[in-house]
Amino acid sequence: MRKIPTVFLRNPDDRAHVLPEINPECQWVLDGEGRATRKYDGTCVQFDADGRWWARREVKPGKTPPLNYIAVQPDEVTGKTMGWEPIEQSAFAKFHAEALREAQENAVDPWTPWPVGTYELIGPKINGNPERMDHHWLVAHANCATLKVPDRTFAGIQETTLRLGRSGVEGIVWHHSDGRKAKVKARDFQS
Repeated sequence: MRKIPTVFLRNPDDRAHVLPEINPECQWVLDGEGRATRKYDGTCVQFDADGRWWARREVKPGKTPPLNYIAVQPDEVTGKTMGWEPIEQSAFAKFHAEALREAQENAVDPWTPWPVGTYELIGPKINGNPERMDHHWLVAHANCATLKVPDRTFAGIQETTLRLGRSGVEGIVWHHSDGRKAKVKARDFQS
């Protein structure tokens, strides 16, 4: 999984916030292309075609990657490398196992296999539980709720994202039909 670019350029003097300038990679969002979906605040995991689960992992510059790590993309700005490590060796292994058990117990058809793709692992022990869950859960990124973003200008996206943020939503992820993605978080606009 490639790191999803932010719709707007980051402020070079304050990387926690964005400027009212479009990231050229994401012009398609302002052009009205793509489907806007809810961004969940958890940790990304992946189920692959070989039936293996992986946890997203960032490796800082100069650090040794974990055993069996698959590097995907370096971040030119931070020097970190994004990639995947087997879920069973990640810090989230126990919570992922709980989410799988929860899904198995609550499934209409517990024998249906997991679809290949990426998921957000959310719950009480993930990132301080901003999603306010009482158990660990896997949310398929492909099935995230569609959001209405009526005005795709900086001001319109800012207003919609901050409104969603006040109701507990981390942000928005746009999905283009060709596979590209773009994101923005409520905290990108907050001062």
